[in-house]
Amino acid sequence: MDLPEDYKKGYKDFLGIKIDLSLRPLIPREETEFWVSLVLKEIKEGARCLDLFSGSGCVGVSILKSIKDSYCDFGEIEDRFLKQIKINLKDFKGDRYKIIKTDIFSNIFETYDFILANPPYVAEKRRDEVGDDVMEYEPHIALFSGDDGLDIIKVLINQGYEYLNKGGLLVIEHDELQKELIEKLILKNKYSHYEFCKDQFDKYRFVKIYK
Repeated sequence: MDLPEDYKKGYKDFLGIKIDLSLRPLIPREETEFWVSLVLKEIKEGARCLDLFSGSGCVGVSILKSIKDSYCDFGEIEDRFLKQIKINLKDFKGDRYKIIKTDIFSNIFETYDFILANPPYVAEKRRDEVGDDVMEYEPHIALFSGDDGLDIIKVLINQGYEYLNKGGLLVIEHDELQKELIEKLILKNKYSHYEFCKDQFDKYRFVKIYK
């Protein structure tokens, strides 16, 4: 099984930004790039953001590059990826971000206008559907989240409300097969409204949840 091309190159282009992959975080996907490009249009100048399950840092870096005077914290649990995020922030001033080692919200003590999360959401029961190259080379910690893939998403939705400013937006990438269960989770909480959105392949890929 050959090493994925992006690992061979050592980087991935993400919204025109060269994202370093030298420490082998999850390779940014084009579906993620698509929804981030849409959410960037909603982020206003000076917004405070949180890139959770940051991995390479590609989501937060795109915010800092695209939105004037924006601030973004990067939340990640894996030490190797915390180092990777730092590499990808080399061109930004330190007063525009913090890198936080956190297990979901365990070390998050602020509130944000936007929380963007690409969490592990692959169902263990669908492990056989994952490509051999992904299974061999990409970090499993960034892929799997319980039998139905929703273990982490449940925490994100149930706790995320408390970390949003009034009118704030929580964006979560997910599997299209999880849409119905995610909707039930949202409705059990106090959010004002939400919208499921499709990716460029006409699949429900992310949900926008507003406080």
